[in-house]
Amino acid sequence: MGKSSTTSTIAELALRSQVAAREMALAETALKNDALKKAAAVLRDNVSAILGANQKDISAAEESGLASNLIERLTLNENRVMAMAGGLEKVVELPDPVGETLYKSDRPNGLTVEQIRVPLGVVAIIYESRPNVTSDSAGLCIKSGNAAFLRGSGSAINSNIAIEECLRDAIASAGLPEDAVLLVRDTSHESAAEFMQLRQYIDCLVPRGGPNLIASILENATVPYIIDGDGNCHVYVDSAADLDMAESVLVNAKTQRTSVCNAAESLVIHKDIAGEFLPRAVKSLEGVELVGDSQAREISSGIGEATDADFSTEYLDMKMSVKIVDSLKDAIDHINVNNSGHSEAIITADETAAAEFVRGVDSGSIVINASTRFIDGEELGFGAEIGISTQKLHARGPMGIKELTATKYVVHGNGQIRT
Repeated sequence: MGKSSTTSTIAELALRSQVAAREMALAETALKNDALKKAAAVLRDNVSAILGANQKDISAAEESGLASNLIERLTLNENRVMAMAGGLEKVVELPDPVGETLYKSDRPNGLTVEQIRVPLGVVAIIYESRPNVTSDSAGLCIKSGNAAFLRGSGSAINSNIAIEECLRDAIASAGLPEDAVLLVRDTSHESAAEFMQLRQYIDCLVPRGGPNLIASILENATVPYIIDGDGNCHVYVDSAADLDMAESVLVNAKTQRTSVCNAAESLVIHKDIAGEFLPRAVKSLEGVELVGDSQAREISSGIGEATDADFSTEYLDMKMSVKIVDSLKDAIDHINVNNSGHSEAIITADETAAAEFVRGVDSGSIVINASTRFIDGEELGFGAEIGISTQKLHARGPMGIKELTATKYVVHGNGQIRT
């Protein structure tokens, strides 16, 4: 397999990414799709090597005492590698956003003004634990005509290298620059800070990790960035909810996979149905530690006392906060005070209540009568995602290939001059 340089400095790697990005911006759709198909095939052909590298990371993580939820995010198996390959093939099926005309106008002086999509350039991703991010990010960047400049965590370095080498081989065999995917081998804290400050090379930085990584971005980054923040996701059970549906959705949102950002962390219940629904929820959420307000504790003695911080915490574990509210407005207010802008769900048969929830809750994604676990690029038909933006500028919510583009104005004339 071809390998990226292990001796280059981070700045040298960034320059190589920039050179590759300029070539990628000119790549035809068919060539990009061919590279993605080849990348999927190479991943499948190298499952054993990837899992072998991953096992080294898992063993080191266990020896170092890494938290169990982070080890779960780190872990690959054959199904997860196959899902990575399948994600690349789904990106192939998506329309190429590059060159799409967003606006066109004929001016009175004969000029024609167009606004078109263009690649961002060098998209840098700094991420923790999850080696699938290496493949997902690369696939989306390739399809959108960008270069993926990657810096993973030390806990996943062997896995990330194995995946990167597969991707680079496939890209090169398709005739695209292999430096369109580049992984920084240096996982020191100093390299992370340097990575965040390569303003002359990086066009957009997407961090994917926990609060400490986000805090480091806010403190150190000088490049433009999109915050992929934590996910304190709420499930609100309205007075008009189908309680069987609410129970099923709640259990899925909380327990289907607790270590991910779209898992529910907070349960909010309208007082009118709390006496009936909360005991059902407690029983269904067996094994989940519940902490709640005084009203919730009065209904169920098995619920512990919640602190103010509990209502705004992303647990990523079998723990959940519970809040009883007097009205839909109170539910919206509680969520807006404590949420992280990721994803919120309402369970209700009242379309008016659902519409008010959508208008009132300040969040990147709202789910009506379904699990928060669907807020995921692949589940929403994006093939994969580069991250889930919890901010409001440029991109918000799950970010696919369109969010990896900027726009350019093109003005057509026939000799006009301004007087």
